Amino acid sequence: MSQPKRFQDRKSDELPAELVELGELLNSVDSERKDDLMLAYKRVSDSVLRRRRILGLVQEALSQLRLDVKYLMFDLEMTRRERDELQSRIEGEGF
Repeated sequence: MSQPKRFQDRKSDELPAELVELGELLNSVDSERKDDLMLAYKRVSDSVLRRRRILGLVQEALSQLRLDVKYLMFDLEMTRRERDELQSRIEGEGF
């Protein structure tokens, strides 16, 4: 069962404007090193996208963890209340 994302993808598959601009500049350069520069640019852009996806996954995991902790705290509080109620019943009956 899939839950809706708490954090919406903010163009997670798009590069930052500065990186896009750098790519356009590199693409317009006439140089014998252009292929090397474009290869390096491709590695950097892939890394940026991968890190953005990882950050999204971490944010979702943290959100789920927070929710799970809230449920556990609720369960703990209810268990304590039930325990206290049963103890007071036992003490009231004089066991």
